[in-house]
Amino acid sequence: MSHGLLTRLGVVVAMIGLGGACAVGATPGGSSPLSTVLRLGYFPNVTHASAVVGVANGTFADALGDGVMLDARTFNAGPDVVEAIFSGALDASLIGPNPAINAFTRSNGEAIRIVSGATSGGAFLVVRDGIDGAQDLIGTRIASPQLGNTQDVALRAWLNEHGLSSDAQGGGDVSVVPQANSQTLETFIASDIDGAWVPEPWATRLIEEGGGHVLVDERDLWPSGRYVTTQLIVRTEFLEQHPGVVKDLIEGLLAVTDYVASDSPAEAQATVVEAIQLITGSSLSPDILATAWQNLTFSVDPVASSLQESANDAEELGFLESADLEGIYDLTLLNEVLRAAGRPEIPQP
Repeated sequence: MSHGLLTRLGVVVAMIGLGGACAVGATPGGSSPLSTVLRLGYFPNVTHASAVVGVANGTFADALGDGVMLDARTFNAGPDVVEAIFSGALDASLIGPNPAINAFTRSNGEAIRIVSGATSGGAFLVVRDGIDGAQDLIGTRIASPQLGNTQDVALRAWLNEHGLSSDAQGGGDVSVVPQANSQTLETFIASDIDGAWVPEPWATRLIEEGGGHVLVDERDLWPSGRYVTTQLIVRTEFLEQHPGVVKDLIEGLLAVTDYVASDSPAEAQATVVEAIQLITGSSLSPDILATAWQNLTFSVDPVASSLQESANDAEELGFLESADLEGIYDLTLLNEVLRAAGRPEIPQP
């Protein structure tokens, strides 16, 4: 593991009491006296690769510049991020669609704003041999990462569309079993479940290590195959108080997005493998990562239409009281960055 990566992520990964969050280095962007700290959350996941790389190789810290310290913190689940945002312990985070929706609706539209996209794609329903269509799922046990999370909602909505019932207690035509992705791989290999709707790299691992096959590639369910997987949210108060800091962060995100989305991603992939190993203590096969990488699209476009559809599905399933997302996006700073870079702007939803 490179000395530079160790330095930037922090030699000690310390628990800080934020629902399992870890501080992975507070890195100043320059040597001037610090006036602002940006507390940024992200997950040590492949779908958060732009953040993993942006922290690890110093792109975010460099973009923030003098006078701003980056305090990067890793999380394991979206609800923990939301609680940290609500308590004022976190300023911004890469996060999935449904936790962002929950943060917005629970706070009556006050707590957060989505300021950029990060990743699209990378979710699949992987199943065992003998399951080749929706009706073959009757009587099966299918895992999702967490009750009411992004993939769980997508799975249940897809089942509904095919006339199959499921409920939060695991009943119905298909028993949906929320469990951690690492546990899902184990239970799939042990034949305790029949499949799972999971994000990368777990879908690839279920195929390569568990002998499963793809029943549904979620890209096939969306126009042009595009739907939001990861986006950047900012605490509204921080956005209002420090718009320049947020703009610099978005500039860093655009730079690292170009880097991870390049035609030669081997270096970025190696950084992700090293960083995940350092943060979690778990190793990820470079070959698995390279395969999973091909199923992801890294882009600052937040694919707003897909977020609204996810909210509609969550409301219909009873996980959300209201699907009204008016005001959740503030793409002003993103469009300033894109305009300065000579890129097409993204219409404000």
